[in-house]
Amino acid sequence: MRIYGDLVSGNCLKVKIVADVLGLSYEWVAVDILEGESRTPDYLSRFPAGQVPGVVLDDGRCLAQSNAILRYLARDSVLIPQDAFLQAKMDEWLFWEQYSHEPAIAVCRFDMRYLGKPREARDPSRVARGEAALDLMERHLAGTTWMVGDGATIADIALFAYTHWADEGGFALGPRPAIRAWLTRCTSAFGGRVTSRQG
Repeated sequence: MRIYGDLVSGNCLKVKIVADVLGLSYEWVAVDILEGESRTPDYLSRFPAGQVPGVVLDDGRCLAQSNAILRYLARDSVLIPQDAFLQAKMDEWLFWEQYSHEPAIAVCRFDMRYLGKPREARDPSRVARGEAALDLMERHLAGTTWMVGDGATIADIALFAYTHWADEGGFALGPRPAIRAWLTRCTSAFGGRVTSRQG
């Protein structure tokens, strides 16, 4: 299996974490998104949307979209609950992460860290969405150890990726003790495989 990705991207980081936690055999193929390497004809022939991450399976089939990749790689593993309702709750968080969390926090981080914009130049609507997303997570995690069920799932990994970089997008984690405690639990649960400051 080949995983195409760029570790400046939380979407790529979460795929790497799942593969490493589960001990899957893979080749990491670095794709520099800042240099346009996800837009080359060769890359687009495999992943027409031109996004990272992308996975080429052993049989040559290609899969894109980070949470779909997580779902596939983690099938039949401890990272997906056996209970059907808990699986649906996990999916609920996965969909929310891509719609309400990542578009705000990841974009603010990209603007500040990679485009060099000051905190004050962030899009106010994205800032509001990011703050609301973190507030929701804080309320949820104040009453539970993990996002779903009694152990870490791919919902935790999906949300961990950009949450632990939220400060790089100008979002304060200091006033959110439940999130900070959860981040520590995630780092421990993932066995030190978290490359928290790459990129």
